[in-house]
Amino acid sequence: MSRLYRLLLAGALGLLLYSCAPTAQIKRLDGSRIRSEELTRRIQQITDSAQVHGLAVAVFNDNRTVYTHAFGVKSTATKEPLQFSTEFYGASLSKAVFAVLVMKLVEQGQLALDVPLQHYLPKPIYEYAPRTRWHDDYSALRTDTLYRRITARMCLTHTSGFANWRWDEKDEKLRVNRRPGSRFSYSGEGLVYLQVVLEHKLGRPLEEMAQELIFRPLGMQTSSYRWQPQFEASYAFGHDTKGTVLEKDKDNEPRSASTLETTPEDYAKFMEAVLQRKLLRPESWQEIFRPQIRLRSVQQMGPLARKDTTLYDHLQLSYGLGWGLLQSPYGTGAFKEGHGDGFQHYSIVFPEQGLGVLLMSNSDNGESAFQSLLHLTIADRFTPVEWENYTPYTKRRQP
Repeated sequence: MSRLYRLLLAGALGLLLYSCAPTAQIKRLDGSRIRSEELTRRIQQITDSAQVHGLAVAVFNDNRTVYTHAFGVKSTATKEPLQFSTEFYGASLSKAVFAVLVMKLVEQGQLALDVPLQHYLPKPIYEYAPRTRWHDDYSALRTDTLYRRITARMCLTHTSGFANWRWDEKDEKLRVNRRPGSRFSYSGEGLVYLQVVLEHKLGRPLEEMAQELIFRPLGMQTSSYRWQPQFEASYAFGHDTKGTVLEKDKDNEPRSASTLETTPEDYAKFMEAVLQRKLLRPESWQEIFRPQIRLRSVQQMGPLARKDTTLYDHLQLSYGLGWGLLQSPYGTGAFKEGHGDGFQHYSIVFPEQGLGVLLMSNSDNGESAFQSLLHLTIADRFTPVEWENYTPYTKRRQP
C-alpha cells in the first residue's frame, strides 16, 4: 500500500468518524454551540416537563440537516416509539409547500401573481359544479362582487378577505369580508381558492402537481396531500392535552392549506431545499421572502387578530408568500406553523445564516414547549410566541 493511498484512506476514515460522531457540535444563531447528546438530553427534559407525548426535531446548520431525533410515542395506547420516519398530519405546513408549488407555476408562465384569479376561468367560479364534498363549492359567491379582485399574491399573503374557513362565519357561508389586499387575516380558504382556480385552469389536481413539482424532485417519497395506503405502516396519532389518543382522519380530500401528510424526514428535505434555494430561481425565492404586508395584530388568529399593536414593530413582523417573516440581528427569519387537533408544528429558517429548526409534535401540549425548544436548539429568541398564542408550559395553569 503506497504512502499516498494510506494518507487518503486515513483522511477518509477520519472524515467518516467525525461526521458520525455522537459528540458533533451544533451551531446556534448567537454563535454558541451545543453537543448533540446534550441537546438530546435537554430536549427530553423539556418534553417531559411540558408533557409532550411525541416530538420530532431537526436542526439545520450550513443549509443542511445536522441533527434529527424523535422523542415520545406514536400513540400513548400502544407506547410504540415515535420515529423520524413516522407519518404525521402536517396541518398548515401544507401552505409553505403550496407556496413553492405556486411560484414554480409562475416561473412556467401558468400564473401571474397580480392577475385576478377569476380572469383565468371562462365562467364565474360559482357556476362550476362542486367535485368535492365542500371546499370547491363557491355558490355563495354568486352575489359577491369583491371576490373578483382576489389575486394569487393576496391568497399567499392572507389578504384575500375570506375567513380562515367558511364555517367560521355565523351562517357558515363563504364571503369576502373586506377589500381584498387591504389587511392580513389568516385564511385557509384563500389558499384553497387559489388551488381550485389552478385545478380548473390547468385541468390537473393538486396532488398530481405537488408530486411532479415538489415531492418527487426532492425525494419526499412519503408525502402527499391525501392519505395513501403506504402510510398505514407507520403513522402518528394525535393526542389531546391529557394524552388521550384522537381518531386518525384519513378521508380528507386534497387541500393546499391543510391536508399534507408527511414525515419529519421528508419535511426536513423540504426545509433543506428552501435553505439551499432548490426548485426555484433566485428571484422567486427573493419574492417569497420579501415582506409583502406588515403585521400589526395582537395575535395571528382569534379575536385579538382584529386589534392592532406596536408590540412587534421591533421585529418588523410581516408576511411573505406563504411564510411569516421577522427581522433579527441575524437577518430574516421565515417561519411557518401547523396546528390541528392533536398535532402542533413549528418551523423557522434564517437563510442568511443557513440555520433553522423543525419541530413536529403529535400532542396538543407541543406548542407550550416551542419557546424553550427554540431557545435551546438554535438560540431563536425572536419568534413572537405571544403573537402565535403559544403559552409556555412554565406559565401553564396547574390543576
